[in-house]
Amino acid sequence: MDVAYLRAFLAVADELHFGRAAARLDMAQPALSRIIKQLERNLGTSLFVRNTRSVRLTVSGQALIGPATEVLQAVQRAGDAVRGADDGDIGVVRIAFAGVSTHRLVARLAREVRSRRPGIALELSSQNFAQPSMAKLLSGETDINFGRWDVIPAEVSALVVMTDSLVVAVPDTHRIAAARQISIAALADDNFISLPQLEGSVLPDRLRRLARDAGFVATIGQIAPDTQTALALVSAEVGAHLTLASVARNTSDPQVVFIPITESVPDVDLRAAWRTDDTNPALQTVLDELTRLDPAVVTS
Repeated sequence: MDVAYLRAFLAVADELHFGRAAARLDMAQPALSRIIKQLERNLGTSLFVRNTRSVRLTVSGQALIGPATEVLQAVQRAGDAVRGADDGDIGVVRIAFAGVSTHRLVARLAREVRSRRPGIALELSSQNFAQPSMAKLLSGETDINFGRWDVIPAEVSALVVMTDSLVVAVPDTHRIAAARQISIAALADDNFISLPQLEGSVLPDRLRRLARDAGFVATIGQIAPDTQTALALVSAEVGAHLTLASVARNTSDPQVVFIPITESVPDVDLRAAWRTDDTNPALQTVLDELTRLDPAVVTS
């Protein structure tokens, strides 16, 4: 059934006057009459009782008002959905994030998107490490990834969303626990708890570089599967752990002390990464919301 027929029917049903309905639809009255007659033929029933003085709905006409209104509303919603998708106001964006330090940022972004862009659904997935998440981004399994990478593939765009620095986590009973800052050389005789030394893993790489430049090889006493486990081992006095200032801000264990290091190292800033050729309009909308976030809110 032609939607235009239903629109014409509802105009006449509302006005109960063919002349006024035709003017409302910006069409000639004879053309409107032909449309209504064709609709009645299609349905096999009369929708209006007409005479020279009045127009009124038949029982069949009354019955058609509800369904006709629903059809037109559905058509309107469909048009709004398509336009919203084109404008980036409707869609799905898949976000992967790695590590404790990203939690506050991702939570804040999700709240902002839900509040300001309710037509966009975020699918959030936590990864233990940033490097495997980059592979998922490249394969199209995710749309935006948060992590730390020394190498960004040519087909990926990236934006620093949170600056960061390195600290050493030690138990509160450690001999240097009261220090305001230290050189990594002060821990040359300590055991370290390391994250898995995967290709591209930033923190194990920084530990190797720092130890090498200080003239020693770091002794790895235990490999932890993730940052939370590493900090639990620090609390248990198993060893020291090189981690991030942002992790320290998101950790509340009173038995773990975080001490800034004095050495300068390649940056460990948190980045958002996405495929440069991604044409999903909702992706750009989420990136716009990301750049609007107050850094003090996501890092404090």
